[in-house]
Amino acid sequence: MAGLCKKIICADGFSMSVQAGEYNYSHPRVNNASRYFSVEIGYPSEKETLIIEYAEDPANPTGTVYGWVPAAIISLICAKHGGIVSGELPKGIPYLRAK
Repeated sequence: MAGLCKKIICADGFSMSVQAGEYNYSHPRVNNASRYFSVEIGYPSEKETLIIEYAEDPANPTGTVYGWVPAAIISLICAKHGGIVSGELPKGIPYLRAK
């Protein structure tokens, strides 16, 4: 990706920033990859147990970043929160829309 992805917002109101690229904790750590296998999450709107093990500061779950989160976990989070109503995801992560 060349720029920042817009924060995703899920059907139940949960939101988080999901980024990948040269300056993010992602794999690969390059801009504009055809697919990202892990990504960086920033500042989720509430504590999310599926990612807490990736937290830079687990004591502050909504005020920290989460590095190298597997792409499959992003899909699980989106499904858990009812799907995405707005925002963007890095390439290679399925965009699970809210119904």
